[in-house]
Amino acid sequence: MSDTPGKLRLGALVALVVGSMIGGGIFSLPQNMAASADVGAILIGWAITAVGMLTLAFVFQTLANRKPDLDGGVYAYAKAGFGDYMGFSSAWGYWISAWLGNVGYFVLLFSTLGYFFPIFGEGNTPAAIIGASILLWAVHFLVLRGIKEAAFINLVTTVAKVVPLVLFILIALFAFKLDIFTSDIWGVKNPDLGSVMDQVRNMMLVTVWVFIGIEGASIFSSRAEKRSDVGRATVIGFITVLLLLVLVNVLSLGIMTQPELAKLQNPSMAAVLEHVVGHWGAVLISVGLIISLLGALLSWVLLCAEIMFSAAKDHTMPAFLKKENANHVPVNALWLTNAMVQLFLIITLFSASTYLSLIYLATSMILVPYLWSAAYGFLLAVRAETYENALAERKKDLIIGGIALIYAIWLIYAGGLKYLLLSALLYAPGAILFAKAKRESGQPVFTNIEKVIFAAVVIGALVAAYGLYDGFLTL
Repeated sequence: MSDTPGKLRLGALVALVVGSMIGGGIFSLPQNMAASADVGAILIGWAITAVGMLTLAFVFQTLANRKPDLDGGVYAYAKAGFGDYMGFSSAWGYWISAWLGNVGYFVLLFSTLGYFFPIFGEGNTPAAIIGASILLWAVHFLVLRGIKEAAFINLVTTVAKVVPLVLFILIALFAFKLDIFTSDIWGVKNPDLGSVMDQVRNMMLVTVWVFIGIEGASIFSSRAEKRSDVGRATVIGFITVLLLLVLVNVLSLGIMTQPELAKLQNPSMAAVLEHVVGHWGAVLISVGLIISLLGALLSWVLLCAEIMFSAAKDHTMPAFLKKENANHVPVNALWLTNAMVQLFLIITLFSASTYLSLIYLATSMILVPYLWSAAYGFLLAVRAETYENALAERKKDLIIGGIALIYAIWLIYAGGLKYLLLSALLYAPGAILFAKAKRESGQPVFTNIEKVIFAAVVIGALVAAYGLYDGFLTL
């Protein structure tokens, strides 16, 4: 088949999925997982994640094919299925998750530099926050000039991510010791971990964090050379990343014990490799991670602004977020995004937030957009909408959509009450922008059911605010 100019082939779509999923999460995985679970619970958790995330990937693929007119990514599905406020909340939640993730990236980046320069500590010292702030605004003004992430930068960062990961896996295969791996499979020697069920629950938010970006191919579905490649790219990308993640995580547990891994500073993969081969191993992983994070930061800063810009174009967000500069960069959306990143960088200094607490919060914010996408996929199959002559496909999609929906609900449960309340605190102020967008289009702000949902969000936000003030909730 001849090349279609400007269209993305299967390889490019797979690279998009893999590239958007591998940011900084995998480099911290050994410690992040060991902090809340031991070997047995980790293996159960990965099995649940593999099934749940794969069904979610299929839902994005199905929606891309069955609703080709819905181009706005995850929030468009929530809006089409459950009304304007849910659509807005999904866009708002996705946006907050994306820039909170960037705050987490800055903390991890300077925590990595802290390995070479102790003044940066774990990425949340005054020196680290000043350094992160300078870098944030350097990226901001770079993007304002219209410098999009060139294919060359993307290629370099993708290679920089994957080469150290593959090297780590090869070395870890030889260093793996079965007696370390099996020494305390169910975490019995460490009562702080709780029951196996508690361990599985507590590690689930980390597994979601490392898969954020799974919707990458469906977002670019309109640019695919062949529409069928979107689903293929999502599945190939997902399986590739799943294999890398599980190998990095499981092999580490055969090199150091769970209590040893749990105590490591991030990026913990560097410390694991140093344990095996000495100092150069830590340097290799750290350099790969720094390049990977810089690439991820640039693309996610662009993505944050793009989410708000797209939502403003279809009146989900206020019109001021549509404003572009001469270089076609959504300038107001970019300023708003990076102002929030700056604010939270300062908050991390005073609340001593670690990379892990930031990614838990970022992940809990993205659960709502994922939940509504799964629910919309399931709803289409239940109503038989777009399935007029496809009974067999409808049955298959009912099962897949049902599993994805149960998984999305389970994730909200796994996140626990703390993150549900903290999410409410971040969701509630969004109503100001929602009301402004509604007034601009001359519509009433809430329908009756939306009033009830908003009231529940406000109550959750008030409880969270009191909890932070009283100290029974912490960031």
